[in-house]
Amino acid sequence: MPDEAFARPRDGVGGFDPPPRPQPAPARTPAPTPAQQAAFGRPAAVQGGFAGDRPLPPARPLPPPPPEAVLRAFAPAPGQGGLQEPPGGRPGRRRTATGPWWKSDARSDPWRDPHAPAGLTGPAVFEEPEQQTGPVVVDAKGRRRLRLADVSIRLAVLALLAVLLTGLVGGAAGYWLTRTADESPLLAPGTQLSETDEGIAREPGSVSDIASRVTPAVVSVEVRIGEAGATGSGVVIDGANGYIVTNNHVISGADGVEGAEIRAVFSDGSGSAARIVGRDPASDLAVLKVEKPGLLTAALGRSDGVVVGDPVVAIGSPLGLASTVTSGIVSALDRPVRLAGEGSDTNAVISAVQTDAPINPGNSGGALVNGAGEVIGINTAIASLGGGSVGLGFAIPVDTVRDISEQLISTGRAVHASLGVNARSVTDGTRDGALVVNVEPGSAAAEAGIREQDVVIAVEGEPVGSSEELVVAVDAHDPGETISLEVVRGSSSTTVEATLDEA
Repeated sequence: MPDEAFARPRDGVGGFDPPPRPQPAPARTPAPTPAQQAAFGRPAAVQGGFAGDRPLPPARPLPPPPPEAVLRAFAPAPGQGGLQEPPGGRPGRRRTATGPWWKSDARSDPWRDPHAPAGLTGPAVFEEPEQQTGPVVVDAKGRRRLRLADVSIRLAVLALLAVLLTGLVGGAAGYWLTRTADESPLLAPGTQLSETDEGIAREPGSVSDIASRVTPAVVSVEVRIGEAGATGSGVVIDGANGYIVTNNHVISGADGVEGAEIRAVFSDGSGSAARIVGRDPASDLAVLKVEKPGLLTAALGRSDGVVVGDPVVAIGSPLGLASTVTSGIVSALDRPVRLAGEGSDTNAVISAVQTDAPINPGNSGGALVNGAGEVIGINTAIASLGGGSVGLGFAIPVDTVRDISEQLISTGRAVHASLGVNARSVTDGTRDGALVVNVEPGSAAAEAGIREQDVVIAVEGEPVGSSEELVVAVDAHDPGETISLEVVRGSSSTTVEATLDEA
């Protein structure tokens, strides 16, 4: 149909807009009724409004003139009134329908000009898809599809019959095989399982290698006193003569008690009665003797060859479980540890080897062994909150074990040096030390002029940070030796010489 049939008249007036509607006549307000006049009207005695005698609000105060600095900053320039020109100058005239924002097609764009005339466009054109015949068609991505609507009924029936026939044949075959197959016998006499001819290689220095070499030299120590009993561990240090080292707190309860029995049980399960050769409460060491020939002697190492991080193996009888092996590393050296065995006369301070190898009650007196299979300490204590191992075990260094054991085997007693003071650990926030609480009369400390309230901060030039470190430093020397001590007295420090006594 030609466009002239839907075009607007040439004069540009009219078009498809509806004709103007007639304006409704103004509504007339009805006069109030007498009831309304009585309810809402002004009383006869009142003249004017209801607020005729209400006081007027006070006049608003005039603002003070601006300060001189503000006037100088914002006043207009001489000869100019009103506001100043903006920095970029005054903007141009506002753009209108005739301005450059409007394009030539504005009149035909109803979104830009709501009064623009409407225009019709051509109909939407859709591309007809290519008609494909047959049950197999190709989609837009080139994939072949099966169109079930075009599959003939005969072909569908044949496919269904084929599926049913295949299922019947498979089910019948499975049923026949399960009914006719013979079951295998439940028992097979003479069966031999496969085994490998290659042995497991255990490298020298491995935990298994160390355990196989040292475990025969570690014994379980059983103590029985009447109906009570306790267990610990021990290490054979002289197999030819039957000497075994253990902790003093393991066997001290049986010393001098009539009817008490001490027995050493070896790794092969055999046992032998043991006698106390000597014990030293000041180092928590004791030596036993058994009458059993052919004992394997443990190799004793040296303390100066031990460093933090060395792998170690702990061997003993924790919780009464003989020949138990645990492993770890040396986690610290020269750790001052005070030992006070419950039910024992042990009162010792040792410079311990600290290890994270699990140590439990019953490991006391057992061996702490390095990677070469050498004993580097005798396990003696654990740090625990509840009585079990938490990865902090302490062993008496092997040099101390060797020295005390030789003295006990030779004389039955061990000798220690003594300074003759009682001390406790103190600190002032910058330095630590050992505060002298009591000085024994006639002792080495008294002869050296050490007084109560003195703080010992060094022995032979080595710092002393606690009372335990003071005991360890003094015990490292022999009776009769003269040592130097740095002492803080008041606000100054001094050095004194002390000749140690025998404890």
